[in-house]
Order: sequence, then C-alpha cells, then structure tokens
Amino acid sequence: MTSSLEGCVASLRTSMQLLDSSISILDSGVNDFPRLSKVLQTTRHFELIAEPDLHTAQSALLSEIRPEVESLLQRVDNHLSKLERREDSLQKKSQLNEGRLEGFRPSSRTSHVRKKSFRAGGRDGAVGGKEGMTALEELKYKQLKQKKERLSYAVDRLELQAKQRARQLRMSMAAPQQLLDD
Repeated sequence: MTSSLEGCVASLRTSMQLLDSSISILDSGVNDFPRLSKVLQTTRHFELIAEPDLHTAQSALLSEIRPEVESLLQRVDNHLSKLERREDSLQKKSQLNEGRLEGFRPSSRTSHVRKKSFRAGGRDGAVGGKEGMTALEELKYKQLKQKKERLSYAVDRLELQAKQRARQLRMSMAAPQQLLDD
C-alpha cells in the first residue's frame, strides 16, 4: 500500500509541478493583459444615431430657439420703428427751424437794407440801375452785394448769440435767487 500511496504522491507532485508551470506560463501570458486591453480598446469619436432620433432632436432644438429668435426680431423691429419715428420728428423739427430761420433772416436783412438805403439818401437807386455799368463794375457790385449779405447774416448771428447769452445769464442769476427763496 505504501507503494501505491507513493505512486499517488509522486503522481500528485508531478501534477502539481505541471500545474505550477501552467500557472507561470499563463501568468506570463496574462501579465500584459491590462495594457493590451487598453491598446485594443476602440474609442468612439462619433456616435451614430438613428435618423428619427436626429429629426426629433432638431425639432426640439428648433422649437426651443424659434420663440427666442422671434422675440429678438420683434424687439429689433420695435427699435427700428422707434428710430424711424425719431428720424422723422428730427427732420420735421429741422424743417421747422429752417423755416423759422428763413422767416427771420429776410425781415432782419430788409431792416438792415432799409437802414442803409435811408442813410445813403437814395444812392442805392442810382447804383442799382445797371445801365451804363461795365462788366468790371457789375462784378464789383455783385461782390459788394454778397459781402453785404454775409455781413448782414453775421450781424444777425451775433445778435442771436448776444440774446442767448443774456438769457443764460438771467437763468444763472435766477437759480441762486430761487435757492435763497426756498
């Protein structure tokens, strides 16, 4: 029985050695497995999705964005119409002011012309008659007339500035007086 038992033990030792060598071979083969799994792993850069899912996502995004875009467009339209109304009102105001200036200038210019013709003692009538004038005299006459108009406009402008400064002075003097009254 000892011999059969020794045969079993020897067979068991041989099996154990065979098993150890198999484990070491398997261990050396599997030892690099984590690196291999990392190298062999495929990375999906792009996901493929079904076309109905794509259409659903697009319609959801469109339904989310459309109200915002419409709101922004409405705000832009409102702002543009406001700017157009402002532009129209400014143009009308400018035309009104031009009309006022045109109405103011001829009356002030005619008053200056009347004053000068009164001082000249009727000489304007003699100079105004263009018969017998040479081309050079006509040119000088036109130049003098233009100079007279420029000076008239300059006088009108200076009078307006003087009135405006006087008004500003009165306003600045009235403000401290109101503070003292309060």
